[in-house]
Amino acid sequence: MSPSSSGAATGRTVLVTGGAGFIGCALAERLAAAADRWVVVDDLHPQVHASRARPDALTEAAELVVADVTDPHTWDTVLDDVRPDVVVHLAAETGTAQSLSESSRHALVNVVGTTQLLDGLTRVAHLPQHVVLTSSRAVYGEGTWQRADGTTYQPAGRTHAQLAAAQWDFPGARHLASSVLSTTPNPGNVYGATKLAQEHVLAAWTGSHDVDLSVLRLQNVYGAGQSLTNPYTGIVTLFSRLARKGTSIPLYEDGEITRDFVHIDDVADALAAAIADPPADGRRALDIGSGERTTIRDLATVIASFHSAPAPHVTGEFRDGDVRHAACDVSPALRELGWAPRVSLAEGIGRLQEWMADRLDPVEG
Repeated sequence: MSPSSSGAATGRTVLVTGGAGFIGCALAERLAAAADRWVVVDDLHPQVHASRARPDALTEAAELVVADVTDPHTWDTVLDDVRPDVVVHLAAETGTAQSLSESSRHALVNVVGTTQLLDGLTRVAHLPQHVVLTSSRAVYGEGTWQRADGTTYQPAGRTHAQLAAAQWDFPGARHLASSVLSTTPNPGNVYGATKLAQEHVLAAWTGSHDVDLSVLRLQNVYGAGQSLTNPYTGIVTLFSRLARKGTSIPLYEDGEITRDFVHIDDVADALAAAIADPPADGRRALDIGSGERTTIRDLATVIASFHSAPAPHVTGEFRDGDVRHAACDVSPALRELGWAPRVSLAEGIGRLQEWMADRLDPVEG
């Protein structure tokens, strides 16, 4: 099976919530033309879609319904016309820091938006065959750490007092890559908590109705097509804009925060593979990333070098709710989906710089 095969959605009606966003457009480009219908429900929120217009990146093969997933009327209208075989649930508020100050907004969209979709399906007495959810690395919180004696534990999130005292790490321990097979979810911010709630709600509903469920926990997704106006997502894009201006990139904490940066093409391929091949036993959760951890210092250095910008500098600033390290074990996804990440960080950053150069004035960054 080829995960990027356009035949993955052939002969089926696919409903994609939040499908006019970064990931949705990339997925539609691969699969929409091969589906019987590819219907996108998206409210074109101005934080992501500055002009509130249909994105140029959304293929013409996709039908766009501009509507709010939290409004029951949306689902009465959409599901009166559409009976999806597959539901791809991408719609979500995604700002980690923003979720601490706008908790109700995140809970409304991420949790109530999910339940309104399910209630809408119930009202029309329709069950899809398969629901695919994009979840997040944020459900793990700080994840699992290993002490020098080999024992492991999952620490609570770092407190504001710890961060203010520049206590970045957990002494005497090292972070282990998160895995759906061994890491217990323990979100450290409101965003992560709402994503875990999505997983639980969908697991309960699909399990009760014998509907297949695939949950893909995504690491830090980046690449061409990412919003250039949303200040709450996309550290790779943010760093790139600063470097384009010739500005030294500021690094939070001590610059040694690590993340797993996975290219949008690899994420779209993973989703396509999941859609094409539902779980054999009705339910699965998989980690989707590059399988490699990168410090933000190394990321910033690569981006700065691309633009001959000054070297990055450490500020000591921090964000409440941020985890110290994030990385994942992708081996279950490799086995389950016949998928593997293909785009290296250096290649992906280069592609992103070229894409941004075509869309931004040099003065804008």
